[in-house]
Amino acid sequence: MKTSDFYYDLPQELIAQTPLKDRSSSRLLCVDKSDGTLKHGVFTDIYDLINPGDCLVLNDTRVIPARLYGVKEGTGGKIEFLLLNRKEQDIWEVILKPGKKAKPGARFIFGDGLLTAEILDTINDGNRLVKFYYEGLFENVLDKLGEMPLPPYIIEHLEDRERYQTVYSRHEGSAAAPTAGLHFTPELLSRLESKGVKLAYVTLHVGLGTFRPVKVDDVENHKMHSEFYIMTEETANVINETKKNGGRIISVGTTSTRVLETIADENGYVQEATGWTDIFIYPPYKFKCPDALITNFHLPESTLLMLVSALASKDIIMKAYAEAVKEKYRFFSFGDAMFIQ
Repeated sequence: MKTSDFYYDLPQELIAQTPLKDRSSSRLLCVDKSDGTLKHGVFTDIYDLINPGDCLVLNDTRVIPARLYGVKEGTGGKIEFLLLNRKEQDIWEVILKPGKKAKPGARFIFGDGLLTAEILDTINDGNRLVKFYYEGLFENVLDKLGEMPLPPYIIEHLEDRERYQTVYSRHEGSAAAPTAGLHFTPELLSRLESKGVKLAYVTLHVGLGTFRPVKVDDVENHKMHSEFYIMTEETANVINETKKNGGRIISVGTTSTRVLETIADENGYVQEATGWTDIFIYPPYKFKCPDALITNFHLPESTLLMLVSALASKDIIMKAYAEAVKEKYRFFSFGDAMFIQ
């Protein structure tokens, strides 16, 4: 299968630059994966589309203010750090711009010395291993100096950092938000629980590899980056109980889906697990655990578009995307949502 099979033409003005005032007021395109039927609605319709006994699986990761701006010690040359993965307490994998300034031993200063960093090594894809030096808690320093690492297609300034977090975010560690969950409000989640819908939480710390373009012609030759996940025993029990009782497992986002498919056995059952996943899902693929998916609209030729095309079919998804463009849906992180069932 070719990467170009997943291309679609998107007018620039349909890329959502800012979040809506009300999280749950976005539009919702419902896709029947059995026959490709499309229905238009709003996100709060999800209440009527999910049945008592179904289970929503949500990714409770929290985005850190992972973008830092500083200067090189000695020369004052400007540098941008983007934190990817914490390897040890004070050692991180980092993307740097410009990278030429960052050879092993080079030191950089942030916030007039509140934070300093030393390059330890150059690793995969030109990323660097960096050791940070500071006083107090790193999280507090990062909160003072860091900026939210919004995707490059968002050029507007984000006034409220919490709008790039889900309302149920708990565990810090992501370089990007699990954006399908941005549509939920505490009130909507509470209504769903009162209806008898189960909520189960997994953690997958989203890395930028998820959003990197596929640069190979043949999809099969693309290599995914690894991301850290946690499935607790409590969550596994809720998912397995739902399956045994005939309820649907509904993933909120591609990140939750990847955790489920990494862990699930051939019958779709899961167990407590922690680790790294580089699972790459593209058509044809037989899903083991999730029955349905709530997701946003994804970039052309992206691994995320390939995943949703595997759950329905490429033809159905590309038809749905053409309809969304025609009807002027809002695309990408702050955009509208799709429910594939």
